[in-house]
Amino acid sequence: MDFDYPTELRFKCIECGKCCGDTTEKTRHILLLRKEAEKIAEAIQQPVSMFAVAIADKAPYTFELRKTVKDGKCVFLVDNRYSIYVLRPLICRFYPFELKPNEAKRHTFSYTDDCSGVNRGEQLDEAFFRKLFQLACDKLGEPEKR
Repeated sequence: MDFDYPTELRFKCIECGKCCGDTTEKTRHILLLRKEAEKIAEAIQQPVSMFAVAIADKAPYTFELRKTVKDGKCVFLVDNRYSIYVLRPLICRFYPFELKPNEAKRHTFSYTDDCSGVNRGEQLDEAFFRKLFQLACDKLGEPEKR
């Protein structure tokens, strides 16, 4: 196995939309890869600048999704549902998980417990994390090591 993951963890998205915007405790940064921004722009027939701002310090991400002024939520969140769900960015597909390289040149999954879906639902297994790991490899252009 080329990654470590939290064992005995349960998770089920409860579609609360908390991950899609700012809270009183946290400012969310919903980051996009260039390819993701381009696909969204093509699908909604709008320039990237209409829904995202360019960023320079978060490689490999190059854009950050805009949020509504009213409530600090992602501009694509409508009634706690993502209006472009099939095109949602990698960072959204991963939430509440994060994947980071560790000292042993492996990767480690961590999670944030500020997500209301953590410790709900079924227990996650290696297959769940393997799928996420492969998704990251595919999106970031890194081959999975076996």
